Amino acid sequence: MALGMAAAAVAGCAPGTSGGEGGGDEKSGTVRVWLFREVGNKPKEKVVRKVVDRFEKQHEGVRVAVQYIPVDSRAEKIKGAFNDPDSAPDVIEYGNTDTAGYVADGGLADISAEFAEWDAADDLDPTAEKSVTVEGKQYGAPLFVGVRALYYRTDVFEDLGLKPPRTLDELTRTAKKIHAEREDMYGIAVGGAYTYGAMPFIWAHGGALAKKDGEGEFRAAVDSPEARKGIAAYAALFGDGNCPAAKCAAMGGNDTVEAFAGGKAAMAIGGDFNRQAMEDGAAAGKYAVVPLPGTEKGSVAPAFAGGNNLGVLKSTRHRSLAVDLTEQLAGKRTQERLFDAMGFLPTFADTRKKVAAREPFVGPFVATLEAGTEFVPVSPAWGRIDASQILPGMFQRIVSGKQDVAAAAADAAGKMDEAFHR
Repeated sequence: MALGMAAAAVAGCAPGTSGGEGGGDEKSGTVRVWLFREVGNKPKEKVVRKVVDRFEKQHEGVRVAVQYIPVDSRAEKIKGAFNDPDSAPDVIEYGNTDTAGYVADGGLADISAEFAEWDAADDLDPTAEKSVTVEGKQYGAPLFVGVRALYYRTDVFEDLGLKPPRTLDELTRTAKKIHAEREDMYGIAVGGAYTYGAMPFIWAHGGALAKKDGEGEFRAAVDSPEARKGIAAYAALFGDGNCPAAKCAAMGGNDTVEAFAGGKAAMAIGGDFNRQAMEDGAAAGKYAVVPLPGTEKGSVAPAFAGGNNLGVLKSTRHRSLAVDLTEQLAGKRTQERLFDAMGFLPTFADTRKKVAAREPFVGPFVATLEAGTEFVPVSPAWGRIDASQILPGMFQRIVSGKQDVAAAAADAAGKMDEAFHR
């Protein structure tokens, strides 16, 4: 989850600061960093240690203290740091959907001027750059990106004479054909609580989660005709013909991955980051991955571009050092090493192509990224919308038969607008 260094950073020259923020710009002392602790974190620590050692050699009188914090308790710990500058780190790793909320909380520093001077930024994936941008200003550097694609069981497809679906309509037909032939297996595992698995269906049909109005304020768009088509397409995968609503309505993303990995599903929408789960399960050695298809043959359904970023806290007393270290931890060299160590997909297009050339597995995920990805509304309200389970509730009401698509989408849109305009 770390990144690498820009040319200026390699030379040990921190770019000029935006100014006007933070506790100061001391050139010596301890620069504190909080990174997420992963399952099997040692390889990540080794990569980061190399960056830290190099940075300390470049800056006499500077020490870098890295702490790995639990992902599950990150929200409380980071919010606490925003409120207590004396104990706060200078640099943090954070989930890319949290950017707008952290900016609204006053926790992240605007590093737009430094970002503009960072040569490596020219090669960033546009959606990754969007994930650190709020109202045209940059509040961090993308650390890694994760996207989802379509896993499928090669042995089942071969036995039934099937080919990977080329459109979302074919996906539905294929799933139902498999379930008809293999009643103990979902054609495709889906979940009413699997928001990030459902979003591509909305985007592929031309819909959106929300759009900005004439005043620059977000307004929900899940009740548009295009979005409703996508919602209906995803909802069509629930039922006795594929994934029974009684079981699948409550399933989330991890549940669908576990179903596929455990041999209970012939297809699943999963991420590059789910590979180990597949290798540890009954599906090991019997699956392949293709981009999730769109509505037309040859098209790819836009995926949600998840991942993590690095940011500098507004309260830092080491502004230039913190930005310099962020760029080194977020640069190309480090991202390539983190891919080798942890499997994290780089956020730089050229670096991503380089690693894909030596690791064929990531090819479908890279193709998905190159086809164009989408992101959630960059608004502090998104955290409330996500935490309130508005979209999962919408899908669950539809697949359980409590509401039709139009009514459920309208209700969800109303709740989203309440959150946007609170």
